[in-house]
This record gives sequence, C-alpha cells and structure tokens, in this order.
Amino acid sequence: MLELKEITYDNLKAVIKLSDTLSEQDKKHVAPNVVSLAEAYLNFNIAWPRAIVVDDVVVGFVMLGLDNYIAEEKDWPVYFLWRFMMGTEYQGKGYGKQTLDLIVQKCKEEGRKYLYVSSTRIDPMPYQMYINYGFEDTGLVDDGESVLKLKII
Repeated sequence: MLELKEITYDNLKAVIKLSDTLSEQDKKHVAPNVVSLAEAYLNFNIAWPRAIVVDDVVVGFVMLGLDNYIAEEKDWPVYFLWRFMMGTEYQGKGYGKQTLDLIVQKCKEEGRKYLYVSSTRIDPMPYQMYINYGFEDTGLVDDGESVLKLKII
C-alpha cells in the first residue's frame, strides 16, 4: 500500500539517496531531494514534504507548497505541487498516479479549488503525465516551466 509519510531520521537518508537513482535526463526535471528538504526547512510554514513509501520502502518524494504561489487569484485557495520524484526502479508501476490521487484527496479534504504544478518541456515526461492525469496547461510560464492546474472542487 502506498503512503505519504513524514520525513524522519528513519527515512531521511533513503529520501536523499533516491535522487542518485535518477538518470542524467531525469535529473534535468527535478531538484535533488536534499535541496528540496533544505527549501522545506527554510519554508517550514508553507512546505509539506513527504516520503512516498510502499511496503516500508521509500520509492519517491513529494512536496506541496501550502500557499497560493503561482496561482491566479481567481483560483484561490490552491496547493502547489512543488516537487515530485519517483526513484528510477519505481517508475512505470503506477505509483505516480497513486501519489497524485492521495494529493488530490488532501486537496479535497482541505477545500482547495485547484492543484497547480509547473513542468519542464525538454522531454515529453513529466509534462505528459500531468496532462494524462487531467491537468490543463494555463499558458503561463514560471522560471522556464509550463504552469498547469487541476480542478479539484
């Protein structure tokens, strides 16, 4: 069963080392997890970092921004999918969709109207994964990445 677990001393090293499993191409799409965790520490009031765990094995990392960053004001309140990565050996197993399903559930429970994400376009993935899930391209660009949004409620 896939779960989103708090980052603790017990899983910290596994989360950090997961970045080393990515191909050079995949590394172009997401910051190393250690950088994400440092950003979470510096932005503790809005960052929601979690280990993606399946049967007690850390398979990925996800971090939400719990503010309205990047979103058009008419869409507030939103969450921002700040970081999302899956270890190489765990890609293509449906864990990405399951993780997004849990994030969407959190958004619903907490009354968010949209889930925003920004994505590189150097390769078809991860952009195409978001489109396939139901995100729509807003036409906006932030820091060179396409901004997408998913209607929650």
